[in-house]
Amino acid sequence: MDTQASNTFSKDLFANKVAVVTGATSGIGQAVATAFAEKGAKVWALGLNSEEAEYPEHLDIELLELDVTDEDKVKEFFTSLDKLDVLFNGAGIGTMTEHELPTFKKVIDINLTAVFHISECAAPLLAKSDSGSIINVSSMYAIFGSQLTPAYASSKGAIDQLTKSHAIYLAKDKVRVNAVAPGWIDTPMIQQLKVLEGFTDGILARTPLARFGNPEEVANVVLFLASDAASWITGTIVNVDGGYSVS
Repeated sequence: MDTQASNTFSKDLFANKVAVVTGATSGIGQAVATAFAEKGAKVWALGLNSEEAEYPEHLDIELLELDVTDEDKVKEFFTSLDKLDVLFNGAGIGTMTEHELPTFKKVIDINLTAVFHISECAAPLLAKSDSGSIINVSSMYAIFGSQLTPAYASSKGAIDQLTKSHAIYLAKDKVRVNAVAPGWIDTPMIQQLKVLEGFTDGILARTPLARFGNPEEVANVVLFLASDAASWITGTIVNVDGGYSVS
């Protein structure tokens, strides 16, 4: 994480807190898991291909192989916990074959249905926390739609409404629910698109800050939303896109 940005937050901001991060084996999820651990949290880092993920040894991060669509395994995991303060729903996919029905269903299952199920399983634990918080991952495509990835865009539009609905539903338990909406972030998912002719130039031309974001910049916003500094924020989707969505 960038040192200057990292110094914005106290190193013990999440001391004695427990965070669960899905999609934590690469990209934004991995950056979020690292950020929470660097600020003192015990982190459960869940995802696929966990044997390939690398974290600094000094951080309190426990990797666990978990398919977020495996309902029984998800229930089993949350039943095994006795404490939870923060849930980051970072697992998600997008493909170039989303006009095929099986792919459409798969994307919706991972990006939306699993987020609902995991949040519902986590809710009783979060209700016991004095600072329970859920942060979901939306997208600028929740605003625009996408001709190439209709399932991804649909799932993220639905995530916005799920975020607001859970924010209302869980308010009685003092659990806050928000989402970040990343723009073009330099992750493994984006790398496969950069080879397309004109892709990078087109993105940068439309982005006022004229660059790709990095996962750590999204993680910084997640830290804020999960912290007590955001105690009066719930049901909100925060764009983290360098201005792409307003240009």
